Amino acid sequence: MTAVLDPGAAAARATDAILGDTLRGTARGIVVDSPPGAGKSTLVVRAALELAAAGRPLMVVAQTNSQVDDLVVRLAEKAPDLPVGRLHSSDSDPYDKVLDGLDNVRKSAKAADLAGLDIVISTAAKWAHVKNVEPWGHAIVDEAYQMRSDALLAVAGLFERALFVGDPGQLDPFSIVGADQWAGLSYDPSASAVSTLLAHNPELPQHRLPVSWRLPASAAPLVSDAFYPFTPFRSGTDHGDRRMSFGVPSDGSGPDRVLDEAAESGWGLLELPARHTPRTDPEAVRAVALVVSRLLDRGGAATSERSPAPVPVTADRVAVGTAHRDQAAAVRAALTELGVTGVAVDTANRLQGREFDVTVILHPLSGRPDATAFHLETGRLCVLASRHRHACVVVCREGVADLLDEHPSTEPVQLGVTVKFPDGWEANHAVLAHLREHRVPWRP
Repeated sequence: MTAVLDPGAAAARATDAILGDTLRGTARGIVVDSPPGAGKSTLVVRAALELAAAGRPLMVVAQTNSQVDDLVVRLAEKAPDLPVGRLHSSDSDPYDKVLDGLDNVRKSAKAADLAGLDIVISTAAKWAHVKNVEPWGHAIVDEAYQMRSDALLAVAGLFERALFVGDPGQLDPFSIVGADQWAGLSYDPSASAVSTLLAHNPELPQHRLPVSWRLPASAAPLVSDAFYPFTPFRSGTDHGDRRMSFGVPSDGSGPDRVLDEAAESGWGLLELPARHTPRTDPEAVRAVALVVSRLLDRGGAATSERSPAPVPVTADRVAVGTAHRDQAAAVRAALTELGVTGVAVDTANRLQGREFDVTVILHPLSGRPDATAFHLETGRLCVLASRHRHACVVVCREGVADLLDEHPSTEPVQLGVTVKFPDGWEANHAVLAHLREHRVPWRP
């Protein structure tokens, strides 16, 4: 008989190995790959606490202020008596005011004011301005795949050893200037910190977290196969562990039918007629808003391993994901017209790292006449398809599969650049093939 993998035991073994290398290893760097919802932040907090308990002060590097503040709050919840420093900018509103209520957190714009604390946390951008301090023995770099290599170079002199934790399937680091002149070079400043680190230090220990505690059993296989073919993972839950239902029956419309399909299977594709449209396609935008409105009007409720009793799926547990900011703005306006408030509506870049019960996605290629590198980026689709705990509804115009076949890659081939796999065509085709099994055609 084949042994059934216990996801909790597998995750615990991986975590123990990571912490063992962190606390007792000698390598200057350790890399941890984490799929969506695998407990990356939990690992960062636990590693920080164990290093502090071992008498090893450390600095923590995150990529955004919200990530920094979230880690500070998590540390305060786990160890309310542990002194933690929040190094912030000199802006007028540099951190979340919830930190003001945490007695163990000391906040300052000057690193010298936080000297001697067990843990000091800040963004990579702020750490880059810290000079003339005694290097920390340890550092933890959170969201390391979203950190550019030039940002790592700017802070590398502040620590002796580091734990790099991140998700390799998410969006690449953002750069406001073109980087073609450095493509293929070992010191490409636009490359991720992890890829550059491993290119120069291939012998560094590499670990991965094998279980997603966010994605349900209906989603983990697709996301794993489509975006993580070389580092597969599984869901921490099984089929039937999570269920979603509605208090109000369907009215037979497309939005209601796709919601019923998503509640039953975890996925739903609301497919509009094929058409080339403006980016802020009015019909598609309204369809997204109607799906969200009907989800809330019908009294969606979810049961899970966290709560065997049904818990209402409220507006704050729902998100809408788009590729562009103007699309997000159009959806917000459409939701306002329907009287819906409190739903997170944003681009993949801004939804990255967040978790919701239900997500509604406007497909990046819906209604487009072409398939550009931006819209084909695997990380964008991966982020949009991996934010949910229960169900994901995709709104899309018919014809995307044909569009993919009609627009082969026109990007120049650059020597020395590692080809990303899977590429955007393969990932999009894999997701579309799965979504077609849950297709609800609708003519609004």
